[in-house]
Amino acid sequence: MDRRDFIKTTSAAATLTLAPGLLNTPDIGYSDKKEPAGDTPWYRRITRWGQTNITEKDPAHYDIAWWRKHWKDTATQGVIINAGGIVAYYPSSVPLHRQATYLGGRDLFGELCHAAHEDGLAVFARMDSNRAHEEFYRAHPDWFAIGSNGEPYKAGELFITCINSPYYNVHIPSILTEVSNLYKPEGFTDNSWSGLGRDSICYCENCKKDFLVKTGNEIPLKADWNDQVYREWIRWNYKRRIEVWDLNNRTTKKAGGESCIWSGMNSGSLNWQSESFRDYKEICERAEIIMLDSQARNDSGGFQQNSDTGKLIHGVLGWDKLVPESMAMYQAGRPTFRMAAKPVAEARMWMIEGIAGGIQPWWHYVGASHEDRRIYHTPGPLFQWHKKNEEFLINRKPVATVGVVWSQLNMDFYGRDEPEVMVEQPWRGVIQSLIRARIPYIPVHADHIDRDGADLSLLILPSLGVMTDTQLEGVRRFVKKGGGLIATGESSLFNEWGERRSDYGLADLFGAHISPGVGNDDENSRRKKLSDTAHTYLRLKPELRKNVDGPAGTNEPDPSGVRHPVFSGFGETDIISFGGFLDPLKTEPGAEVLMTYIPQFPIYPPETAWMREPKTNIPGLILNKSEGGGKIAFMPADLDRQFGRYNLPDHGNLLANLIRWAANDNIPLSVECAGLIDCNLYTKNNNLILHLVNLTSTGTWRQPVDEYIPVGPVKVRVKLPTDVKAGVLRSLVSDQKIAFTINKGWAEFIINSITDHEVIVIS
Repeated sequence: MDRRDFIKTTSAAATLTLAPGLLNTPDIGYSDKKEPAGDTPWYRRITRWGQTNITEKDPAHYDIAWWRKHWKDTATQGVIINAGGIVAYYPSSVPLHRQATYLGGRDLFGELCHAAHEDGLAVFARMDSNRAHEEFYRAHPDWFAIGSNGEPYKAGELFITCINSPYYNVHIPSILTEVSNLYKPEGFTDNSWSGLGRDSICYCENCKKDFLVKTGNEIPLKADWNDQVYREWIRWNYKRRIEVWDLNNRTTKKAGGESCIWSGMNSGSLNWQSESFRDYKEICERAEIIMLDSQARNDSGGFQQNSDTGKLIHGVLGWDKLVPESMAMYQAGRPTFRMAAKPVAEARMWMIEGIAGGIQPWWHYVGASHEDRRIYHTPGPLFQWHKKNEEFLINRKPVATVGVVWSQLNMDFYGRDEPEVMVEQPWRGVIQSLIRARIPYIPVHADHIDRDGADLSLLILPSLGVMTDTQLEGVRRFVKKGGGLIATGESSLFNEWGERRSDYGLADLFGAHISPGVGNDDENSRRKKLSDTAHTYLRLKPELRKNVDGPAGTNEPDPSGVRHPVFSGFGETDIISFGGFLDPLKTEPGAEVLMTYIPQFPIYPPETAWMREPKTNIPGLILNKSEGGGKIAFMPADLDRQFGRYNLPDHGNLLANLIRWAANDNIPLSVECAGLIDCNLYTKNNNLILHLVNLTSTGTWRQPVDEYIPVGPVKVRVKLPTDVKAGVLRSLVSDQKIAFTINKGWAEFIINSITDHEVIVIS
């Protein structure tokens, strides 16, 4: 049976009527017809989700009555229910759609879908469409991914399907149509929808034919970022995933109406998105909702990576759309224990940080019953709090004057096979410095600088090595209008394919140029320099140590002049640790060099640890001014990468000083207290919303966090937008009575204590 015949058959088998319980349910308002004028579609309203990820053994004992009670106890509005893909949880008629081993003829998906609809909940039918069992492979070996040795790719006992085969063009659309016709779910989601990752090349006939037709080339034999055919293979794979996204949405909307959307699932890691050929910008431009599969933190990124992820996705999706996130109630990450409860403090803080960054909560369990019953108590209190206060937690507009620029193109063609060192560490260093300094920020896609830069005072390019000519012009227009700019490392040195330019693309703004004959190392040597740990330092100018108490050294210069304000707090040192490498640069007249490079010298034995070359003219920090009056800082010394790597306070403090200086101190928030506080600022309907998250515990306890450390008092000054009258101040978490004053357009108040988080609303 081909796809056309199947759709025709299944369409005749069911009518498109509203599911039980939905017709009179104002929380959803789903219809198989177009949404009535003025009504908000269900995917803009459902803000709390739940998922019991069904295992194949669950059908025999799935206690639907208990789970319905749990839905109610957790104020859940929508559920994700396993439907099909690798295995079916309903009696499917699609050929080779294997039923779950212990299904025993039960229609578990249908029962759960009916129960959810009866309770007024929306249903996302969950698919898992990337692998199949051996009988499927034997029936259609040409639908599966093939390695260079001619053997199929496998994951355990399962065979991996090819993204360019009829498996994705015919089989999966047939399942989507069948499920939609039989059960009327509101939509479909799929956490493994994008096929083979970037570390594997498929040589099946489907791929060979399509690549040849679209590029005129044969499939590359190996990964080689300097090979143009391999680069085109990367782009070709991205385009195919968008084709699959669009095909699945056409299928579900045809079968279930305009509101029946397919939304895949996507990672919270930009690196993982790149590894999976999922272009966040392209996806968000066509998505109605992003279902985010990001279940836990790692020690390098911390909880704050969740808030950052929310802001990054909303920046390309829009703040009027929703981003629910799969939040594991079990111990996810490293280590993973799917059957045991995650410590409440760890699970709760991950959810809180996500909410602070604009993410919607979605509890997630694996299995329909657990011997560790503690697992069920975690989501309820926070979900009930979310229900009570959700008007202030969604559809907000961020308030920030600092934008941090990113692009997936940079992750691919600058990061290449070392994205952690080349891209993630610089980004993490900048973000962490902003959080430590309590400075609100927004991620800005490099293609959206003109769109998103209007309200910003400063753009930061954290080692944004790959930039297109169009993106370079966007930066220039921003600076010409008076905006500030901070760029680090190799920003703008490479074109869209990752090919090295002869000079920085923004050399005119930096006031610095690549010196002739310098930096021509081969790619591997250059990257090794950036990733290796080095015993190097940076010298601050002017040198002041002669006037600072301490034993006299040799050749101490007389102090001349005063330090620039970016060195505030560094008055008693003439050097700071670096850890990287620098090549000579040529600077323009008028550009001011404030730091210079001290090359590597021995660490061990201690008797040899003295500077062989204590002074050079190699710039580590260059300040410049634009014609528009904007302040520009170019830091070839990639302290953002080093801060992301080593977490040295000197690096974070210097970055924060630079940010304040380049932004002309136009920062709308000041928060004074001990501890690490993530500050997120929003406006909505004449309200100013400040979400403060206390991350102090993460600096004390190793993962997982088992206890919170309260901080306070917390002194806050926040600039009031013109449409906020500031007659009332509310605290949504602690219900503290907080007095406040207004001084020259700024609200000032003190929060006595913050345990995990606090939300302040000024109306």
